[in-house]
Amino acid sequence: MKINTFVVAIVGGLVVILSSGCAKREIANTNSKGKNIICFGDSITAGYGVSPGQDYPAQLSRLLRRPVINAGNSGETSRDALQRLGPDVLENDPFLVIIEFGGNDFLKKIPVSDTVTYVREMVEKIQSQGAMVAIADVSSAMVMGECSKELSRLSKKYQVIFIPRLMAGILTTPSLKSDFIHPNAEGYTLIAERVYKYLKPYLEKNVASR
Repeated sequence: MKINTFVVAIVGGLVVILSSGCAKREIANTNSKGKNIICFGDSITAGYGVSPGQDYPAQLSRLLRRPVINAGNSGETSRDALQRLGPDVLENDPFLVIIEFGGNDFLKKIPVSDTVTYVREMVEKIQSQGAMVAIADVSSAMVMGECSKELSRLSKKYQVIFIPRLMAGILTTPSLKSDFIHPNAEGYTLIAERVYKYLKPYLEKNVASR
């Protein structure tokens, strides 16, 4: 699988606590010494249905004004993703990893408990390397509610950034989709903005140790 890197000017660092206006929450490994922000997920991360540069990692890179690696792979379940976590994430000097899985698990009727187990393994392996982790929740108001709750609990337990309702309003709005499931360029813009909103407080100032 090809991994695309979008390089722009690097700015900012990390803070330990969310800025005012957001609930205070400590996140593990805010003193990460890694280099790369890596988006690790399925077709929603890969950018299925749009041209290169319109996927959410590319748009996130422009918002953050720093490099972002797109390590998305269409059609993948959380179990499949564990097999490439090493070469596509751990071996790429991760600073922050955004995990986005669950949609294909749901479609293939993989038990929620299994999905949570696989995601937990990802979190543990990434954190053991000293990198920060964010989990992007792809549930909607109608489906995957149990998975969303379990991933939220997992995020709290492991001090992970939790990005809720990544696809909110997209699945029910034809003008934001390229097909029945996948966003179009405008839909991916909304996703990038949502991810940016939750990451930004941790990227506003340099940690003194960096």
